Amino acid sequence: MKLEEEQSLRQRFKWHIIIICAILAAVVLAIFTDVFREPRVVNRPDIWKLVIGIMVLITLVAMLAAVFGVLNVVRKNDKKLEKIAEDIEKSREVLLQINQSTRLSETAKVIASRDADHQSLREAVFDRLQQKDFTGAGEIIDEIAHSTGYQELAKQLRVEADKYRDATDTERVNQVIANIEKLFESFQWANASAQIEKLIAVFPESEKAKAMRQKLLDKKEERKKVLLNAWDDAVKRQATDRSLDILKELDMYLTPNEALALQEAARDVFRNKLHNLGVQFSLAVSGKQWNKALKTGEQIMHDFPNSRISEEIREKWDILKQKVQQQGT
Repeated sequence: MKLEEEQSLRQRFKWHIIIICAILAAVVLAIFTDVFREPRVVNRPDIWKLVIGIMVLITLVAMLAAVFGVLNVVRKNDKKLEKIAEDIEKSREVLLQINQSTRLSETAKVIASRDADHQSLREAVFDRLQQKDFTGAGEIIDEIAHSTGYQELAKQLRVEADKYRDATDTERVNQVIANIEKLFESFQWANASAQIEKLIAVFPESEKAKAMRQKLLDKKEERKKVLLNAWDDAVKRQATDRSLDILKELDMYLTPNEALALQEAARDVFRNKLHNLGVQFSLAVSGKQWNKALKTGEQIMHDFPNSRISEEIREKWDILKQKVQQQGT
C-alpha cells in the first residue's frame, strides 16, 4: 500500500475514534449525571455521579491520546521502512551495475588472455617447424588439442604444420611471414622482431625474409603516426583519460627529442587528470560516499604519489577507512 493511501486511512480512522469517544462521553454523562433529563435540585449523590463521569471522560481522552501516539509512531516507522526500501533498491541497482561491469571486464580479460595464449602456442609450433622438428611440432599440437577450448586452434595449426612440412623453401618463408604479419596487426613488435631474426637464420639467402626488418620499422612508424594524430585530437577535445591511454602506448615509440616536445602538453594532461580526481574525491567526501572516496584516494596516491593532495589523503587515510567501516555496519 502506498504512503498516501495509508495516511488517508489513518485520517479517517482518527475521526472515527473522535466520534466514538464523543458518543461514549455523552452516554457516560447521561448515565452518571442525568444531564439530559429535566432540571432538578442537585444533591450530593448527583455530584459524585458527575465526578465519576468526568473521570471516565478523562480516561477516554487519555486512551484517545495514546491511540494517536501509536498512530504517530506507526507513521514514522512507515516512513523509515519506505526510506530503507528506497536505499535497498538503489543499492540493488548499483550492485547490478557493478556486477555487469565486472562481468564485462572479466570477459574482456578472458578474451585477451585467450588471444595471447593462442599467439604463444602458434609461435611455439612455428619455432619447431623452422627447426624442421616436425615431430616436436606435432606433439605440441596434440597437447593443444587435449585442452578445453583449444580444439579449433589445434586443427588450424595441424593444417599449417602439414602445409609447412610439404612446402618448398619459398612457400615456407611466405608462411612464416604471414604469421609475422599477424604480430604486426596486434603491435607485438618484440615478438615480431624475434620471429624475423629466426626466419633469417633459417633462410639466410632469402631477400624476402631480410626485407621484413625494414617492414617492421615501417609498421612501427606507421603506428606511431596514428598515435600522434590520436593524441593531438584527444588533447584538443580535452579528453584526459583518452590522452593518458594514448600517451602510455606512445611512450615506447618516441625519441628523446620527441618526448621533450610533448612534455609540456603531457604536463597539462596530468594536471587536468589530477584536478578531475581531486574534484571527484572532494565530492565523494562531501556526499559521505566513503567507498567512492576511498577508491578515488587510492588512485590519486598511486598515479600522483608526490602531489600535495596525495599527502593530505595519506594523513587522513585511517579516518577515511574508519568511515568506510562505519558505513558498512
